[in-house]
Amino acid sequence: MQDLNPLTEAPATWRGHGVEMWNNSGWVHENPGRAHEGEVPVNIGAKGATAVVIEDDDVVRELLLDIFESAGFRAFGASNTVEGVDAVVEHDPLITTVDINMPGIDGLEATRRVRDRSATHIIVVSALTDEADAVLALSAGADDFVPKPFRPREFRARIEAVLRRAKSDTPAEAAPVPENGSTGPEPVALVYDDLVVDRSTRIAARDGVDVGLTRTEFDLLAALMETGQRVRTKEELALAVRSQRGASDAEVTDVEMRTIETHIAKLRRKLDEDPTDPRYIETVRGVGYRLTGTATRR
Repeated sequence: MQDLNPLTEAPATWRGHGVEMWNNSGWVHENPGRAHEGEVPVNIGAKGATAVVIEDDDVVRELLLDIFESAGFRAFGASNTVEGVDAVVEHDPLITTVDINMPGIDGLEATRRVRDRSATHIIVVSALTDEADAVLALSAGADDFVPKPFRPREFRARIEAVLRRAKSDTPAEAAPVPENGSTGPEPVALVYDDLVVDRSTRIAARDGVDVGLTRTEFDLLAALMETGQRVRTKEELALAVRSQRGASDAEVTDVEMRTIETHIAKLRRKLDEDPTDPRYIETVRGVGYRLTGTATRR
C-alpha cells in the first residue's frame, strides 16, 4: 500500500478498474462505474453531456474524469484554473468541478469567473471542510460543495441528480395544434406586485426585465411565491431545492441551512430588496422566510 495522506489522496487504478477510498476503517475498494452485487447498474443516458474538471492533483483529477466517463460524459481535465476557465468557455459543460487550493488563481476566483461566463452546474471539491469554506464557495457561485475525500458512488449520484434536473428542464416537443386552433391553457406563472416567476421558462422578471437568477435562486423564489405569507423554514427551503434536483430527502445539514441564507441574500440583492423594509421577501427571525403578500397565478 502506498504511503498516502488520507485527507487528500487515494490510490487508484483507472478507466473502469475501480478505486480505493479512505474511511474510518481504512482503505475501501470501490468501483464508480459498476453496480455492487445485487444492484442494477445505473445508466441514465448522459450521451452528449460534457464535464470539465479543474483540479491540480493528478490522482483526484483522473478519478473525477473516470467517474464522469463511467456516467457517459465527455470529460475534459485542466490542471490549473486559467486552462479550466478556458475549457468551460470552449466546451460549455453541463457540470464543472473546481478545487479551491489551486496554484495561481485560486478555486474561489475561478468559480466566480466560471459563473460569470456559464450556467454550468459548479461542484466545488475541496479538502477544506470547514462550514465557512462551503459558504464561501457557494457564495462565489458554486451549486454544490463536496469535501475530500469523497465516495465515488456518492459523487456519481450527485451527477445523476444534475442530469435528471437537466432533463426535466428540457422543453418537451411541441404538441400539434388542434384543428380548432386551441392550444389549451397557458403555462402557469406566479405574479406578485411587479414580479413574475414563469416556471415554464425559468425566468423571473421585474417590470418585464429578467433579473438573472441562478438555478437555486429561482427555485427558492418560486417556493416562496407558491406559499405566499406562510413561513417556510430554512430546512423546508433546502428540501425544496433538493427536490428540484431529484436529490434525496435525507436530513438537512447546518451547512445547507447556512447556504439557504446566502442564496436568499443574493436573491434579495438581485431584486433590489432592502432587508430592513422588504418589498418581496420577509425574514421571520429564528424561523425562516415568507413572501410579504400573496402571489396570484396566471
